[in-house]
Amino acid sequence: MNNRRKFIKQSGLSALGLSLLPQLSFGNNKNIKLTILHTNDMHSHIHPFTSGRNKGLGGMAERATLIKKIRQEEEHVLLLDAGDIFQGTPYFNVYGGELELKLMSEMKYDAVTLGNHDFDNGLEGLKKQLPHANFPFLIANYDFSDTILKDTFNPYKVFRKGDLKIGVFGIGIELDGLVPKKLYQKTVYQDPISTANHYATLLKKKEHCDLVICLSHLGFKYQNDKLSDLTFASQTRDIDLIIGGHTHTFLKKPAKQLNLDQKEVLINQVGWAGINIGKVDFHFSESDGDKKVFGKSIFVKNSLKNA
Repeated sequence: MNNRRKFIKQSGLSALGLSLLPQLSFGNNKNIKLTILHTNDMHSHIHPFTSGRNKGLGGMAERATLIKKIRQEEEHVLLLDAGDIFQGTPYFNVYGGELELKLMSEMKYDAVTLGNHDFDNGLEGLKKQLPHANFPFLIANYDFSDTILKDTFNPYKVFRKGDLKIGVFGIGIELDGLVPKKLYQKTVYQDPISTANHYATLLKKKEHCDLVICLSHLGFKYQNDKLSDLTFASQTRDIDLIIGGHTHTFLKKPAKQLNLDQKEVLINQVGWAGINIGKVDFHFSESDGDKKVFGKSIFVKNSLKNA
């Protein structure tokens, strides 16, 4: 198996020409398609926008319809989110995040990570809402050992889709300066780069994952030296795809960045408020040595014409 030439490509809107994975280790299937759907920074937007330039866009019901349609068309689908589920509409002020997590559970999200606004009702508020989530919050670089959320979250999870193994882990932004100390209390922020390198290598080398995905709430890019997804990707290894959040960046196509091993990493982020959903189709094949990557972002609106 190890001496076979394999490739991975992601089909969608625009070709990027990336070489992502060195080797894949799946059974006898010669062609497997994996669809990654992803969101970020939903900020409690339950309904579509009713005015302004985003009028008619977004909405949980509309997203659920689109996700259901894609799942009917595709055999292997993962649905992921990069944080900041809470805060932004009166629904959060009234229900504290309960409605958001219930609706995401109905949509069958597979995993999410924590954003800074997910702490806006404190650790107590977050803990209160977690029973409404039928999916894991993955966060590798927040240590909750001295808080009421001790042993609540896992750093990563391995998913199986057909013969594929997909490792997913979460990385959060530094809370100091973004979130009042009283809200995150004794949560300890650990270095994202060393933490990511530890878990990505674990997933790739020990868990033998065919694909390693980081759910990041670091932000796509900054004008200063603050750690961003672009910088993060360049200082890590064994990550194939970074699904980002925090900066509300609308990427029409995924970006690419060379990692420590000079291998290209795919980075995507789809704005905020559920206006877009990212769709990444990976085609695993043993029959072609070429390696290409494509990316797509879909507007969520009352019509499925863009799907």
